[in-house]
Amino acid sequence: MANILVTGGAGFIGSHVVERLLESGHTVTALDNFNTFYDPAIKRKNVGRHLDHVNYRLIEGDIRDAEVVSAAFKQSDFTEIIHLAAMAGVRPSIKDPVLYQEVNLIGTMNLLENCRRFGVRQMIFASSSSVYGNNPKVPFSESDPVDHPISPYASTKKSGELMVYTYHHLYGIKSACLRFFTVYGPRQRPEMAIHHFTDKIAKGEEIRVFGTGRSRRDYTFIDDIVAGILACRKAEYGYEVFNLGRSDTIELEELVRTIELALGKKARVVRLEHQAGDVEQTFADITKARQMLGFDPKVSIQDGIRIFVEWYLSRGGEK
Repeated sequence: MANILVTGGAGFIGSHVVERLLESGHTVTALDNFNTFYDPAIKRKNVGRHLDHVNYRLIEGDIRDAEVVSAAFKQSDFTEIIHLAAMAGVRPSIKDPVLYQEVNLIGTMNLLENCRRFGVRQMIFASSSSVYGNNPKVPFSESDPVDHPISPYASTKKSGELMVYTYHHLYGIKSACLRFFTVYGPRQRPEMAIHHFTDKIAKGEEIRVFGTGRSRRDYTFIDDIVAGILACRKAEYGYEVFNLGRSDTIELEELVRTIELALGKKARVVRLEHQAGDVEQTFADITKARQMLGFDPKVSIQDGIRIFVEWYLSRGGEK
């Protein structure tokens, strides 16, 4: 069985990945700094389900801290890295671009350098569909040019892909960069659209819709994303970029109606101007992931929102 480091292992995607790896009998170390981007208590609950597992270890630390990262590698003979830790979000990156550069680039470099030093032969890197910017060609393909990011967050993710490629080229590290398309599901971060809208509508509070409401997103259920990540561990490649999405889009206004239907409540909508950095649409071409990974997303947006709303209501509206 593998000995795997999962950075951001207390987060939304990370905690689901850790859960699946432990169920499969692997040894897992989660590295997370429990920052205040959203309530750290949420992440404490995420890791609480794993703390008693014999094959699980939690390290509280920051990937920007070279000593913390090096110590983690020294203490465990990792066979592979699943690097999910990052500052996320387009709009917050515009407000604090330096923080995004520090975490997403310096942190990634610290991990790559320790992969080199300690001979770790495989890394999976969480990239983002945001790298495509306002690409007029849809669906987005991995071969499309991504030279015009429109947010600091997107630029850090594209830069991360380049860094990962460099270490593959120089040191032969098997590497996959996964461009996630708007992941949602149980444990989703509270500021993300589906969770935020669900919470506001359930409580009878106003929701803010930016722009015309005609923007489109390719929403991908967490179970499908985790299946794609785990498929990367076993597939044969040297360095690759993969889109992981549903390859099915929905307009913002239709998304709100779908949540209304699942909750049985109407939304109170406030319309505001378009936000800088937001893209008009995301739409994944997943042909490559299907062919090389066997990636086959199962959960429709309607079923996914129903599952998410059931999870939300089961917690009594607690974020």
